Amino acid sequence: MSNINTPEAALRLARTIASDILLYNKEKIAEGLKSDKLFDVLAEDIAEGRKLYESRVTPDLRDQYNFLDRALVDVLVKSSARVPTNIW
Repeated sequence: MSNINTPEAALRLARTIASDILLYNKEKIAEGLKSDKLFDVLAEDIAEGRKLYESRVTPDLRDQYNFLDRALVDVLVKSSARVPTNIW
């Protein structure tokens, strides 16, 4: 499998990884938001996603852009805005 070397493809992969985490962990996400420990609760899933992302995206592109972290916030946090929590 060839490495991703365009920003558009790297962003697409990052959002796909974040969407998969959302799809398979809705209860954990709600729990993490309610307790203000979202990234602690999802640490294993995020580490697995990061490993995949880093194995597919060229180091130069990873160093230049923060696509995965941005996608995690965009997809996991923003899409869960209706979860009742004291954070917002």
